[in-house]
Amino acid sequence: MKYRSLTRTTAALAAAAALAAAAACSSGGSSGGDADTYTWWDPYPQHAEDSAWAERVASCGEEAGVTIERTASDTTALTNQALLAAQEGTSPDVILLDNPAVSTLADTGMLTTVDELGLDVSGVDENLLAAGVVDDQAYGIPIGANTLALYYNADLLADAGVDPASITDWAALTSALAQVTDNGAKGVTFAGIGTEEGSFQFLPWFWGAGADLTDLDSPEAVAALELWTGWLDAGYAPDSVITNSQNTTWEEFLTGEYAFAVNGTWQVNSAAEAGFATGVVPLPAQGGGAAPAPTGGEFIIAPVQSDTGRYDVTREIVECMTTPEGFVETATTFAYYIPPTAEGQAALLEAQPELQPWVDAVRSAKGRTSDNLGTDYPMISEALWTAVQNALSGSASPADALAQAQADAEAAIG
Repeated sequence: MKYRSLTRTTAALAAAAALAAAAACSSGGSSGGDADTYTWWDPYPQHAEDSAWAERVASCGEEAGVTIERTASDTTALTNQALLAAQEGTSPDVILLDNPAVSTLADTGMLTTVDELGLDVSGVDENLLAAGVVDDQAYGIPIGANTLALYYNADLLADAGVDPASITDWAALTSALAQVTDNGAKGVTFAGIGTEEGSFQFLPWFWGAGADLTDLDSPEAVAALELWTGWLDAGYAPDSVITNSQNTTWEEFLTGEYAFAVNGTWQVNSAAEAGFATGVVPLPAQGGGAAPAPTGGEFIIAPVQSDTGRYDVTREIVECMTTPEGFVETATTFAYYIPPTAEGQAALLEAQPELQPWVDAVRSAKGRTSDNLGTDYPMISEALWTAVQNALSGSASPADALAQAQADAEAAIG
């Protein structure tokens, strides 16, 4: 069953933002503000003012002839602050926002479209841009993307006689797990935690089976969840997956005991420094080929301003971040982003050809709010991760867990 459209109103979103008012940023926005200062919010508090990232942001302001005043907050706080600022008329000029949250802000009417800002997104990969598209309108540009793939311990695979190139579908992966565990190693670790991270890690298997987020209890969805529970039952995956975050999953892999781990682009440097040889292959779809993995990463967006004369400089700042060179600089600065354009990807691979598997993974990836799910996605995701938890714990069969998830999602969306 297709979900009915959720009634979305600015007032409802304002109420959600008000709950976080105490944590909201106290600095004023830029509507009607200083013509020589442009405000910028991003979700990177780990990058201090003397960091390479802060210097990069400042340089885009300098190119546009203005000073950028940067404020960094964690992702959840940033979204709440942005909603509150829109209600108060104090929105910043530019925000970098986690891609699933773009539709939430767009639905309030607080964002300009790329057309309104005069930005060209024709070169951006459609599958990556889709996370910021609502009702056929694009709101912002991805500054890069990360996603999931299958890391492997090359030593353990060699010892078990497994060729990583043979892992092209579910049957081949399950066979490889049998080989490595029969050889005395551990199989695969992944994050099945009851949070968005759990949904994020399950989606490649869900989509790789041909399932759709509007139909959580389809036979395809059941097959995906049965794959995970089957691995637990066979001893190919540890019981810890039910509480594993992506970080704890990675810590398990770095022990050298596991043949495989589902993890992301952000572990590239750590994998290179592991005490054993590692490699990466795409997460396989059920019938073969690369499964669509969910995209992570931020969009650069421009909130509506009462002084529309500010948009010309805003456009210059955004363009500075989204040239082919700008995309590569972002990828180099963070070491875990893949440019969202073919031209940017080619430039990155020229400098770092070892990132080819990740470029391939990003090209096959899919936005979580794609298919015009918009603000329905968080409710669907919560129902999905709850089903995964129930199935992994053994409290419900995959079919029953997903049937309940479908009913819960329909009830939540209304």
